[in-house]
Amino acid sequence: MKMDRRKFMALAGASAAVLGMPNWSFAQSAAFDKLNIFVPAAAGGGWDGLARSIEAAAKAEKLVNNFQFENVGGAGGMVGLPKFVNERKGQGDWIIIGGSVMVGAGITNKSPVTMKDVTPLARMTEEAGVIVVPAAGKIKNWNELSSAIKANPKAVSVGGGSAGGTDHILLGLIIKALGGDPKNASYVAFAGGGQSVAAILGAQVTAGISGYSEFDEHIKSGKMIPVAVSGNVRIPGVNVPTLKELGVNVTAANWRGVFAAPGINNDQKNKLVSFLTNLNNSASWKKTVEDRKWTNTFLSGNAFEEVIKKDISETEAVLKSLGLA
Repeated sequence: MKMDRRKFMALAGASAAVLGMPNWSFAQSAAFDKLNIFVPAAAGGGWDGLARSIEAAAKAEKLVNNFQFENVGGAGGMVGLPKFVNERKGQGDWIIIGGSVMVGAGITNKSPVTMKDVTPLARMTEEAGVIVVPAAGKIKNWNELSSAIKANPKAVSVGGGSAGGTDHILLGLIIKALGGDPKNASYVAFAGGGQSVAAILGAQVTAGISGYSEFDEHIKSGKMIPVAVSGNVRIPGVNVPTLKELGVNVTAANWRGVFAAPGINNDQKNKLVSFLTNLNNSASWKKTVEDRKWTNTFLSGNAFEEVIKKDISETEAVLKSLGLA
């Protein structure tokens, strides 16, 4: 017996309902049933924050059903990155979080494995840095901090991310702008954001530098005092002056992005880029960016690869000029 298409579709929908199955003609499947995220840093920092935010937004938008995480911290990603590169070659269901910190860390540590060895997918966000002092410390504002740095930068310990990363570079630029030698910076590098936060809260360091979102809750609680931010303009909703407003001609921002394993094919790469593009366009992700006070700087494909090449070249020049490479 012949059956026209309309009757067939109606019967298929009815059968699905009877069997307790979704109507396949209307069902929308997730891009990935399971996606693995490698974070080359300890829990609690900016890279981990981006990874967990991707999970939350992707699940809310039903783009991915399940996530699995692996955190391996140390040396600005230079401990975890080789592990990812060596163990995940050709695996299209793994991504790794990285960013500007990884660029500087690779140069500073003279690592044989760098960002050049993974597959760029997309830059997701950019975030201005914030300089804070512990409420429990002796220094309470920018004037006191800058005066102490001018007097003797070696005596002003500043905690932040890995050596050679964005936080370290920002401190070097500040010292240079204040008339000092960046080589005299008393920089205390931490493998993860959680360790840095603990040191600042305990006044084990004079000050701290990181992306604003990492310190946000401690600033709101009054345990950290923000004295300056490093962007070109103030962070929306945050009444903290920029370094330029304070007479220090320095700006810096920390970008974060997503990379895939080496050796994946074009289909695998395109599927991951498509997933990140859809995530970036979603309402859930837009709210996440707003809530975390990030700047959306989404960029994918060849354009992102070119930006990375330029960033590596420029970062190397800055590190050399500051005596950090």
